[in-house]
Amino acid sequence: MSGGKFLKLTEIRAVEGTSTPLARASVWVPMWLAMDAFRRMQGEALQACGLGPIECSYSIVASDARWRLRRYSGGDAHSSLLIVAAPIKQPYIWDLLPGVSVVRYCRSCGFRVYLLEWTPPSPANRNAGLAAYAGQSIGEAVAAITRASGVQPLIMGHSLGGTLAAIFAALAPDSIRGLVLLGAPLCFEKGSSPLRDGIVSIVPNSFPDMDVVPGSLLSQLCALACPETFVWARLTDAGISMSDPHAALTHARIERWALDEFPLQGKLVQEILEWLFREDRFCEAMLPISGKTLGPASLRGPTLMVVNPADEVAPPTSIAPFVDAMAGGNVRVVEHAGEVGVGLQHLAILAGRQAHEHVWPKIVAWLQARA
Repeated sequence: MSGGKFLKLTEIRAVEGTSTPLARASVWVPMWLAMDAFRRMQGEALQACGLGPIECSYSIVASDARWRLRRYSGGDAHSSLLIVAAPIKQPYIWDLLPGVSVVRYCRSCGFRVYLLEWTPPSPANRNAGLAAYAGQSIGEAVAAITRASGVQPLIMGHSLGGTLAAIFAALAPDSIRGLVLLGAPLCFEKGSSPLRDGIVSIVPNSFPDMDVVPGSLLSQLCALACPETFVWARLTDAGISMSDPHAALTHARIERWALDEFPLQGKLVQEILEWLFREDRFCEAMLPISGKTLGPASLRGPTLMVVNPADEVAPPTSIAPFVDAMAGGNVRVVEHAGEVGVGLQHLAILAGRQAHEHVWPKIVAWLQARA
């Protein structure tokens, strides 16, 4: 995996002779943050070689301690679309380069595109967990868009950003017109995904108390939990991409993005690992957010879910039990195939040429029917 050799987590020892991995990870935070900086330097070197993102211009129209709201130019204010980025890495994976840019495609189809960009943790949001991110922050962004346009937006999220968007949609279903989830896991029962099972097996029952969790630590946890996806599949994709110049360049740009480490709020990571990965509270209808207990039946608005059977981060088994438990059946599930040049199959829906040619017209048609 890019960014240097793995540090063995078994070398992180607890006090008094125990050897539980991550037991004293907080002691290593300065080292992990230094690794974040080193990996970002590697990414900047790739960017200097012409492998950085080619983004659309945007303006910041609202902000708070945890987030900034981007608005891209163009589009109809009455067809507003809010993209909820995942709070890991940087959000330009949504707008990597022309031809495989979700932002450009949705904008060309008439939508006024907004993107919720998360900012690094600060002392002002030290105690921010799922309620603050999925409830308060997304709620404030939705409210800002509704005030500006006069109509409620559609919202869309990928990976953990999609999970947060789904939690918000379950909390405030009447504040949006529809929800699109792209490779967003909603069920975390045993066997739901290789990543989930791997993470639960190597992370202790009580995640160490850390104000900030460095991005490099999370990247290494994922690589150790699911090496087939985060190490070997990436190397295989790099090799296969060499015969296709476009795929090779896209893969290289995705590797640059993967080096752009982003720290997360400690409380948010703790709740994701304990409430979602280990206890599966959302799918079990036991997730406490802002005074409500949320579950599949809470997600009652129009919903489109897009899954990739080759994606070991969020395979179909990570949404099927949730879909089965949703009330009303107001949900559509679309599958798309994996492809070459995307590094991780988890990213194929955002950066894959075949996904943009064959799947995105279906997604946009669904959005337009509800705009």
